[in-house]
Amino acid sequence: MKSYRIWKVLKMVPVVIIAVGVFGFVTMRLWNWLMPAIFDLKPITFVQALGLLLLGKILFGGFHRHSGGRNGWKRHMEERWAQMSPEERERFRAGMRGRRGCGFGPFNEPRSEQGSRSA
Repeated sequence: MKSYRIWKVLKMVPVVIIAVGVFGFVTMRLWNWLMPAIFDLKPITFVQALGLLLLGKILFGGFHRHSGGRNGWKRHMEERWAQMSPEERERFRAGMRGRRGCGFGPFNEPRSEQGSRSA
């Protein structure tokens, strides 16, 4: 089992090196094509492009582990939902109904019209 993991890592090393090289090259070419013409900035080197990629990853992507694949969060929420009691589920639903634009449920729920219309 251990040799399988080592073999898997050894296969991934060239893929990662090629990917970093390609992304660095593309970043450098795009920068040198667009930024000097638009903002009158200096062209950058390949190493500076790699630094920009690393900086962008730190600032915007972080270095968290992507566990569970694409739908890992969905599985996690389904497990939490299954562990909730009916009262907890209803309390959760009521809390989500009170939030506007959070991505759960209909966005334009009807609000009570008391006091807004004069009869």
